[in-house]
Amino acid sequence: MDRRWIPILSIVGLLVASWNLATFTVPQWMQAVVLQLGDPVRTIREPGLYFKIPFIQSVSYFDKRLLDYDASPKELLTRDKQQLVVDNYTRWRIVDPLQFYRAVRDEMGAQSRLDDIVYSNLRENFGRQTLQQIVSRKGGELMQDITRRSDERARDYGIEILDVRIKRAELPEKNEQNVFSRMRTERERLAKKSRAEGEEAASRIRSESDRDATVLIAEAERQAQVRRGEGDAGAIKIYAEAYGRDREFFELVRTLDTYRTSLTEGTTLVLSPEGTFFRYLKQLEPREPSSAP
Repeated sequence: MDRRWIPILSIVGLLVASWNLATFTVPQWMQAVVLQLGDPVRTIREPGLYFKIPFIQSVSYFDKRLLDYDASPKELLTRDKQQLVVDNYTRWRIVDPLQFYRAVRDEMGAQSRLDDIVYSNLRENFGRQTLQQIVSRKGGELMQDITRRSDERARDYGIEILDVRIKRAELPEKNEQNVFSRMRTERERLAKKSRAEGEEAASRIRSESDRDATVLIAEAERQAQVRRGEGDAGAIKIYAEAYGRDREFFELVRTLDTYRTSLTEGTTLVLSPEGTFFRYLKQLEPREPSSAP
């Protein structure tokens, strides 16, 4: 290589190095703070190519995009003294890079501040609500209030909090059995109450049914007695009319009925042959034929 090119290449290398040391680029999704000997002197929010003093000034970059912070689960106490293990996350972004740099330096410091801010607001708001209110529809309003309060405090650090949400809220493991026992006792109480009410209703229905049955049976017996009385009266009337028309025939029929019911197989009667009981039988005796004259 010709030594005449060495000075030229050295000058070109020096120019390139100077250019790299004196310029920096801010991407579309970033913002920057220019530091001079550690002190911030300029804030850059727009993307592009910028200049700085080599070896004296440096650049710190900060993300402009929406960031997420997933906090670790923590125990909170409600107004009705119920413990909850709450797992929440926060969506935030850097709106003032200079204030952000002065207050927390980087995202790790910001997450530490967010943890304190959000947790304190969660603890304060949950402490004013009962467990039922938290798990009901009022939970959305509760989180909006927590988001607003947290954002007000985070502005001091150059941070905007857009949303605070709960991923999971559950009872601690040591309290699950106690809550289950209370729920089971309550369900047993309701079951006993329902059974007692059912037995009371069943007894009332049975009593009403027995009363209605007694009334129906009494009415049926009354009507049966009336019908039997009417039948007996009709029979007596018929017998009386028949007896009045032909007394001898009536006596014959009655006597034959008596024979039919009394003179059965194995029946023994001790009666005088001259009695009236056998008068019709005597009439049936065969007569001897009379002798011819």
